[in-house]
Amino acid sequence: MKFLIVFVALFALAVAAPPQRSGEAYILKQDADVGPENFVFGYETSDGQSANAAGVLNNVGTDHESLAVKGAYSFVGDDGQTYTVTYIADENGFQPQGAHLPVA
Repeated sequence: MKFLIVFVALFALAVAAPPQRSGEAYILKQDADVGPENFVFGYETSDGQSANAAGVLNNVGTDHESLAVKGAYSFVGDDGQTYTVTYIADENGFQPQGAHLPVA
């Protein structure tokens, strides 16, 4: 549950951040479906940012409840290149993957 709170807070911070480029970005597409044991959301902005995620609550009603999230986000870097990160976040931690990320 703590992960969900942190994830939502970081997401809200990212969405609320002012655009880095001249002009203002606007939302082209935004979808959300939040239920008691799962959620799906996605958005796309005019400046090339996008994100989507789907999460499900595992082991509902037990002492071992956990949230499993799969998602991706993209943004245009200062170099003009679009960077995409896909990730899984579950009981094993946050596991990002992207062509620009180092591999351990």
